[in-house]
Amino acid sequence: MMFGALVSATDPVTVLSIFQELGTDTNLYALVFGESVLNDAVAISLYRSMASMRTHHSGKNFFLVILRFLENFVGSMSSGIGVGLISALLFKYAALGVENLHNLESCLFVLFPYFSYMLAEGIGLSGIISILFTGIVMKRYTFSNLSDDSQRFTARFFHLLSSLAEAFVFIYMGFDIAIERQSWSHIGFIFFSIIFILVARAANVFSCAYILNLARPPHCQIPRQYQQALWYSGLRGAMAFALALQSVHDLPDGHGETIFTATTSIVVLTVLLIGGSTGTMLEALQVVGDSNRYCQLYELQESSNGNDTGYTGQNYDEGASTSSKFRSKLRDLRRSTSSFALLDRNYLTPIFTSQNGDCNDNTTESPNEELTIFRGPGDLEVHD
Repeated sequence: MMFGALVSATDPVTVLSIFQELGTDTNLYALVFGESVLNDAVAISLYRSMASMRTHHSGKNFFLVILRFLENFVGSMSSGIGVGLISALLFKYAALGVENLHNLESCLFVLFPYFSYMLAEGIGLSGIISILFTGIVMKRYTFSNLSDDSQRFTARFFHLLSSLAEAFVFIYMGFDIAIERQSWSHIGFIFFSIIFILVARAANVFSCAYILNLARPPHCQIPRQYQQALWYSGLRGAMAFALALQSVHDLPDGHGETIFTATTSIVVLTVLLIGGSTGTMLEALQVVGDSNRYCQLYELQESSNGNDTGYTGQNYDEGASTSSKFRSKLRDLRRSTSSFALLDRNYLTPIFTSQNGDCNDNTTESPNEELTIFRGPGDLEVHD
């Protein structure tokens, strides 16, 4: 279970860079990136929960394990969000945007995520999860409270920092693979692990996409080509490698070394094979080029089949089948996301930002305006 938790973390850095070069759809880019970010957070909490089952006598109680997982994940997320909101209020009312305080303003903005990390680690939670949500909140609220000069500096600084960290991680992985002691006595375990992660990812991606499409209108559904690209993008990278390296110290009798060797093999194979063939895969699936092609296709199909969609809606209202009730609940859940957007626009943004007029204008200009923040990896990496 520890191995399953750590190997579930996807790290499609190579795939996303190829997405950016080939000009794939913004929605596909956001799907792959968002899934990998949340997978990392869940994988860390799952791994810690599974490790606690081995070291604590109470770990045999399944209910306590679930409670420990929720405590770790929700606690880390709450501490990260709390620190992010505090930073937004500080930069809103401290008036640090004057000319002679730009350096102090930038330094404080960079140090707040580190404070979130240390706070979570100090109280026994996950610092990585905490810093993740701190970055998301600070990008949404705190960043708009900075002066123009500080915004430009911090954006470039985090972009540079993320590029250096990415290069360092791959260099460190290469050195550690050569230095760390490997265990090749379980080749069958490595082989079947590679087979099963491909099967499990297919079951995960296609089933979740099917459920999501039940709740979405036709022009917002995830196309089959996007689902296949999402399945193909399941590389394992830095997070799985780091947790596998930790398992060497957590598990005795060579079990940790076996997990480390299996994870290293999976990381190398997925990065080289999947990363090297991503361009060919995208061309075969025809998902490169015009980013609005699928939206236009679905809108055209919806307009041409207007009678059919109306007939379907009539059957949906009249019938009381289990499927229709399930779809109704999914649609209600989807509407709640728009309610959160209204809450953010009407209450959270005015409270935590000083540029209320600009933020309101940006959120009401067009429904596609929010997607502009995902146009390049530079903006995305500020989240981290």
